[in-house]
Amino acid sequence: MSKTHEIKAQSRKDEGKGASRRLRRAAFVPAVVYGAGQAPESIQIEHNTILLAAKHEWFFSSILDLNVDGKVQKVLVRDWQKHPFKQLMMHMDFLRIDENAKLRVNVPLHFLNQETSTAGKTSGVVISHNLTEVEISCLPKHLPEFIDLDLGALQAGDIIHLSDLKLPANVELPALQLGEDHDIPVVTVNVVKESAADAAEDAAAEAEAEANKAAAAKPAKAAAKPAGDKK
Repeated sequence: MSKTHEIKAQSRKDEGKGASRRLRRAAFVPAVVYGAGQAPESIQIEHNTILLAAKHEWFFSSILDLNVDGKVQKVLVRDWQKHPFKQLMMHMDFLRIDENAKLRVNVPLHFLNQETSTAGKTSGVVISHNLTEVEISCLPKHLPEFIDLDLGALQAGDIIHLSDLKLPANVELPALQLGEDHDIPVVTVNVVKESAADAAEDAAAEAEAEANKAAAAKPAKAAAKPAGDKK
């Protein structure tokens, strides 16, 4: 189960674009909390609080303790809007959690021991991470912050599918319930084949090097021949 982290917020009554602009100028992020059969609630959060939290992986995949005016409710980040080029969070949506209802959440994958694997130490091998996160289904109490994928035994030509992931207890992958066609590759290991043009270029370079070596050796042999020897 993932750890919970507290985010402090305040309720707000002013809504609309004008109110949101005023909040942003005052260094607050406008946000909405909804779900769990309750009415949506407009809130505001200090921008620095969001900015610091958003630097951590857990902020987007873990259950948060959202403290609004002293009242704590468990939520997940459901949506966010960032400024196109400034380091600013413009708006956020939080989903209230029902402890008895399963969640469908994307959680990050952590790739372990790739560098020490046979594939990782072999030249001409490309290891591709086709997915960096996966959608899981579980009750809130079983939600992991991430899923580890050990690549220590990885070799050239290997393919790791969704079904190869080792999931925590009581955690499922909804994609696998849709059939084998959805058991997509998570990691693939390919050997880079040399093209015909590259092979011809390498052969030409090798032939040129041999020719230069032979040419450099001829004067040395002539100089070594005795001066009075006419043979």
